[in-house]
Amino acid sequence: MLAAVLIEDLFDERELIYPFYRLKELGFTVDIVGPELKEYKGKNGFSLKATKDAKSALREDYVLVWIPGGYAPDRLRRNKDILELVRKTSEKGIVAAVCHAPWVLISAGIVKGRRVTGFSSIVDDLRNAGAYVVNESFVRDGNIITGTDPDAMPGMMKLVLESLREKGITIDL
Repeated sequence: MLAAVLIEDLFDERELIYPFYRLKELGFTVDIVGPELKEYKGKNGFSLKATKDAKSALREDYVLVWIPGGYAPDRLRRNKDILELVRKTSEKGIVAAVCHAPWVLISAGIVKGRRVTGFSSIVDDLRNAGAYVVNESFVRDGNIITGTDPDAMPGMMKLVLESLREKGITIDL
């Protein structure tokens, strides 16, 4: 099973590290995918190198793409290959976005008519993109899972597991 965690400068370290290790624990091979194959700096000074660039990642069939928040989503949504990867994965796989990361979903054009949540400062953006914004910490609409902040991630991960089961993918814990 293959998953991608997206990265760009000023990512929220908590929102990248938690899903990275949880997905590995669940048996996924996890690629850290950035616009380029380089080192990215987090909001709090932690640095991490992408293991795959977005153009190369487009050749993969990811079961899941996880998009961390921070200020990185504002940068990620400017990259056409990242947006294509998110769109492609949303067709057959699962896309999870936490905090400001639903911005990427907006730019990928996949939120219209969907129930979503996100950090309070992007609620207007989500509504303007045609999403139905719910006042919940985390929510799932089909294969799209969104959360408001780092505290939402354990609930989001439970929804990821539920989505995997529905796709016939069982995880041995």
